Amino acid sequence: MIAYSILFLGIGFLIVAFFNTHKLQSICIVKSVAIHGNQEEVFKMVKYLNNFPKWSPFLAQDPKQQIKITGTDGNIGAKYHWVGNQGKDVGFQVIKQINEPNTIVMECNIQKPFKAKPVFTYTFTPLEQNVQVQQMFHLKSGMVDAFFMWIFGVKKQMENTNEQGLSLLKKAIEE
Repeated sequence: MIAYSILFLGIGFLIVAFFNTHKLQSICIVKSVAIHGNQEEVFKMVKYLNNFPKWSPFLAQDPKQQIKITGTDGNIGAKYHWVGNQGKDVGFQVIKQINEPNTIVMECNIQKPFKAKPVFTYTFTPLEQNVQVQQMFHLKSGMVDAFFMWIFGVKKQMENTNEQGLSLLKKAIEE
């Protein structure tokens, strides 16, 4: 009887794990913020990677992070490199597309602590005295990576980090 109960629970866990893992193979997180400022100013804050330390949630979480910018800042192909958490976090983000003053697309190339290539798309919409900044984060992953993301609640952490980044962007512009 105990063996059947354990088997039943194990099968139930596998079904739940498979369902949740399948959902996390493609993650799309959309966050937005209204920033008091003009569209050009807000757009440039995101476009120029040299500004990223002013609103980076990753730098806020790890102030000792080492950064380097390569390429021509503010242009397609410019890269923001980071090494953080005593060498345990390594990667770069590269500007892939600019449609001034409406859209910026950046691709991250995370090398440590895991390998991933999320894409961030920022859109800028002028309002009366504000600019609506929408950040769309998209990540595709395999079943094994998605399983561990489910186990460790990584999607919620990503949502919180993206929200923190937009709050810091707002603060950087409005102060």
